[in-house]
Order: sequence, then C-alpha cells, then structure tokens
Amino acid sequence: MRIPKPDTPLGIRRKDIGGNTMAHNAPRSGKLGSAGTVQPLIVAGALVIVALVGVIIALALRPPVVVTAEEEELPPQRSVVVNEDNVGNIVDDLFNEEPVQVGYYEARMSTTWLFTNGTTAPSIDAYVENVPNNTHDVYFDVVLADTDETIYESPVIPRGSHLDNIALDKELDAGDHEAIVIYHLIDEQQRTVSTLRMAITIRVS
Repeated sequence: MRIPKPDTPLGIRRKDIGGNTMAHNAPRSGKLGSAGTVQPLIVAGALVIVALVGVIIALALRPPVVVTAEEEELPPQRSVVVNEDNVGNIVDDLFNEEPVQVGYYEARMSTTWLFTNGTTAPSIDAYVENVPNNTHDVYFDVVLADTDETIYESPVIPRGSHLDNIALDKELDAGDHEAIVIYHLIDEQQRTVSTLRMAITIRVS
C-alpha cells in the first residue's frame, strides 16, 4: 500500500531524518553570477557593430567634394605684354590653347639698369626677353637685395616677347642699388609653376 507524502509548501524548511534543517524546492530570485551578464554584453556589442557598419556605409555613399575650376582661387591676374614680337602668337593662342609643358627657362636680360631721370621714368637700357624656345610665359618682380622691398611688378611676358622702357614703382636715391629679379614661370591661369632669381644693379644718376 502506497503511503501518501505529506504536502509540504514550496520554500518551507523541514528536518531530515538526522534532524538537520533543509530547504525543499526553494524558489530562486533570478539568475546570478557571470552567466547573468553574458547576454546583455552580447547585445551591447552587437549594437556597437551595427552602428559602426551604419557609419561606414554612410561615409561610403557620401558624394565626393569636387572643386571646379570656377571655385578654385586663382592668383591676381596681370596684364600681358603685346608688341610686334608676339601679337600674331597671342591671336593664335586664343584659338589654339595647348597645355603648357614642363621645361626650362632661358633668361635674356640686361643686368645693369640705368635711370637718368629718376627711377619712376623709363630706364634707357633695362631689357627683359622671354625667348621663343622657353616653355612658359613669365612675369617678374624686382626687389631690393638688402630689404626685400618690391619696387617693380611686371606684366606677363609671353614666349617670344620682350619688355623694355621699364619704369620702377618706387623712386630711388642716386647711386647703385643691388636688386633681385624674381621670374615666375606660369601656366594658363597665371599660377606659378617655378621661379628663377637673377641679380641686377639699378644705377640712378
């Protein structure tokens, strides 16, 4: 004959045969220990990965920033020397523009500039030529050797052209003044691609 077990409510302590108190099916309040933190960490890591993937995709799909020629800042544009040496070439260049090739520059100029009526009046012998074999148009600045002060800024001299009757932008005292001619080899937008320095003497009588 089967003896029925007494009903013992869950969580009620009872004594065993030896008189020791023990718990019977005590309910647990929840999962404890390291096992309780695994699932939240996995979820947080997954959210971070998803966020990073979203950022990468957004950057990849963003259109590139393109700076057009119209938006590019150009240097101040100088006037161009036009004389009997180059008037035909300038007209041709207007209709047949070609990329400027990288090359060399041959400086042909007088190295002593004589001024007899002040330096803001044209020199009697100052001469600068951009020979036809050069690969770039040029302009030049004249600076005093001891102070780096700019005393003249030339117009653009196309290849095969020259500049004379040069009058300085500043009046200098009588005597000899050491100066530097700084050539700027330029492209079609008058951006400098190379420079060249030549020493001259400005003689004021």
